Amino acid sequence: MKFKTKALAGAAALALMSAAPAMAVGVSACLITKTDTNPFFVKMKEGAEAKAAELGVTLKSYAGKIDGDHESQVAAIEACVADGAKGILLTASDTKAIVDAVKAARDAGVLVIALDTPLDPIDAADATFATDNFRAGLLIGEWAKATLGDKAAEAKIALLDLSIAQPSVDVLRDQGFLQGFGVDLADPNKWGDETDARIIGNEVTSGNEEGGLKAMEALLTKDPDINVVYTINEPSAAGAYEALKAVGREKDVLIVSVDGGCPGVANVKDGVIGATSQQYPLLMASLGIEAIAKYAADGTKPAPTEGKDFFDTGVALVTDKPVAGVESIDTTKGTELCWG
Repeated sequence: MKFKTKALAGAAALALMSAAPAMAVGVSACLITKTDTNPFFVKMKEGAEAKAAELGVTLKSYAGKIDGDHESQVAAIEACVADGAKGILLTASDTKAIVDAVKAARDAGVLVIALDTPLDPIDAADATFATDNFRAGLLIGEWAKATLGDKAAEAKIALLDLSIAQPSVDVLRDQGFLQGFGVDLADPNKWGDETDARIIGNEVTSGNEEGGLKAMEALLTKDPDINVVYTINEPSAAGAYEALKAVGREKDVLIVSVDGGCPGVANVKDGVIGATSQQYPLLMASLGIEAIAKYAADGTKPAPTEGKDFFDTGVALVTDKPVAGVESIDTTKGTELCWG
């Protein structure tokens, strides 16, 4: 899908929005995110709250204590069912383990929509509203390869992932990046099993700056000449940059990432990150609330984007150093759109 406007899902998104009832007073919904501190989920909550207020939906929000806090998410699902929620918007920390709790909610008549992170299997939820995370990784991989040119053949790559949970959004981004960079994938549902000699290693970050710093330090110990760094998200990229800066390498290492939050776009503008793939969590959440209102009104469940098994909310590469053959927007446009 080509990037056009802030309504990144195009006509399908507009159709879904127009189908939502004008008001849904008396309908209750829940938003359950991985954490309530990551800016991505803060923006998602903002979108859900604004749309719920607009439609008259009563919204309760829950989050794990840290990324990976599966138990808190299960407890939140159970609380939402007990409270009579008509729908749940969920970004799962453990995409497999959460399935039983999701099934119990659906069996109770609750519409469950996965946001950003598909469940495993994806049809364990009624619908998924998400970025095409493989494409997000693919774009930054293609950009990094084109930026390096002939030097890509001798790159030394560090991969800063989220957690050991697989398959996940983490895996999709990692594998998309590697394919875009020209690395042969082993099992595309896993990271870390590739045999390309250019890969120095994988470390997990928990998706935060401290984790990114520690992961980068560990990989620099393995090979101080790393010159390409893939990061799961922009907070981990910021941590990686600090580790590189501490050893005087911040100017000669190419960092790429995914998320496209306003701080991340600012880091692209400042040269901390070379390019990032921008997602639209506010759109995901607002469309999710509209889908719950529509379901409450007439039982209609949202349909996926044609040709995909999820509703694609769009992605755009943000960089001020465009390359031929890889569609992108600059940081001025990225700042205008960041996390809308």
